[in-house]
Amino acid sequence: MRRWLWVVAAAASAAARAQAPPDPDPWFGPDKAVHFGVSAGIASGAYGLAGLLPGSSEGLRLVVGGSTALAVGVAKELLDLTIGLGTPSWKDFTWDVAGTAIGLAVTWAVDRWVVQPLLLALQPRPVRVAANAR
Repeated sequence: MRRWLWVVAAAASAAARAQAPPDPDPWFGPDKAVHFGVSAGIASGAYGLAGLLPGSSEGLRLVVGGSTALAVGVAKELLDLTIGLGTPSWKDFTWDVAGTAIGLAVTWAVDRWVVQPLLLALQPRPVRVAANAR
């Protein structure tokens, strides 16, 4: 019985000292911030450029911004997979999606509550002339 206790104690001690191998692609690695930031920037830029299209709506700007940023993220991961540009990672793409969503949300909010009211305030207003003025 004592022998089993020593075996169990030795196994527990060895397990406590053993470390798991480091994750080669951690969730919060330095490249994840790059994926997030670049995707947010691309989404914001494409949203703004879509606003230059004649008759563009808010929905169109959101679709163009989101699809452009996600297409770049997918293309980057496919290049990693096919030609070895880097290491393909679904964690990288998750950060691309998060950056796209936050970039669009911030850009939409600025457009909705800052840019549009300013443009409305800067529009020239028609001057009314009184009918009885001589």
